[in-house]
Amino acid sequence: MGKIILTGDRPTGRLHLGHYVGSLKRRVELQNSGEFEKIFIMIADAQALTDNFDNPDKIRDNIIEVALDYLSVGLDPAKTNMFIQSVVTELTELTFYYANLVTVSRLERNPTVKTEIKMRNFETSIPVGFFTYPISQASDITAFKATTVPVGEDQLPMIEQTREIVRKFNTTYNADVLVEPDALIPTNQICSRLPGTDGKAKMSKSLGNCIYLSDPEDVVKQKVMSMFTDPDHIQINDPGKVEGNAVFTYLDAFATDEDFAEFLPDYKNLDEMKEHYRRGGLGDVKCKKLLLNVINKELAPIRARRKEFEKDIPAVYEILRKGTEVARAEAAQTLSEVKAAMRINYFDDAALIQGQQEKFNS
Repeated sequence: MGKIILTGDRPTGRLHLGHYVGSLKRRVELQNSGEFEKIFIMIADAQALTDNFDNPDKIRDNIIEVALDYLSVGLDPAKTNMFIQSVVTELTELTFYYANLVTVSRLERNPTVKTEIKMRNFETSIPVGFFTYPISQASDITAFKATTVPVGEDQLPMIEQTREIVRKFNTTYNADVLVEPDALIPTNQICSRLPGTDGKAKMSKSLGNCIYLSDPEDVVKQKVMSMFTDPDHIQINDPGKVEGNAVFTYLDAFATDEDFAEFLPDYKNLDEMKEHYRRGGLGDVKCKKLLLNVINKELAPIRARRKEFEKDIPAVYEILRKGTEVARAEAAQTLSEVKAAMRINYFDDAALIQGQQEKFNS
């Protein structure tokens, strides 16, 4: 069996630069590498409902936004199957079976779950669906027999939970049905957690500190020019700090030597610019103007592709429908193998039926 990728996003809003540098750009590279036999990218609406159950329209409306972002960055439906999670009902059935293989105490020890619960203020009242989403995630991964799951370091506990479920299932039912996945961690740590424009934490839709892939140039300008820098860098001649300065973090993620040659030939590269900023004499506005040019250069072709796909929304839904059909067929095959291993494939087991007939004839 060749290598298979499973990854995806929750449709709780448009995708932003954090998604782009953290996963989307890498997905396009992996898609075009020829290294993978199959690639599945899931719009995880069922998972998003675990903490948005009272606002389904939010999820419904953002399915198309995420799909448009996928297509605009260069994900190709001829190479990648993009699908909607909730439509692949086999995933729900697998989740139910896997739930018997995991204890409550094990879920409580999952560091990612603990962090997410705290972030959403669920400490006193945790929805069961949210609490058990590591099991659902294991279902998503194993349904497609994914060998590779691109994730950030904060998601490693989730992958390990999946590996435990795979081992438990294969051992319990004496079957070699499920595949243990490997995590694919970003090689560029700068890109793994892009901060928000306010310099706090990571870029997050809920914090309102995002630059979205679909933002027009004037909106990007407003966001970049108001970005957090060094609060002690008041006068141009003041020495400035690069560390913790969101503008330079973004330049680390996006700027190339070619960008300097095109937009700011005063410097050969970012290292030279950082040194000038540290010793003083370089203003924040100049740095932000460079960043603005760099980001708009990156986003220009993405915006253009999105505009083209926006002209035919039914065609985008058709791409999702076809991708979901492929995903359902793959998941159905895995579910069939799982049920056979668990010996609950009653109507497909001719030997069972014949054996029972002989039992009652004797």
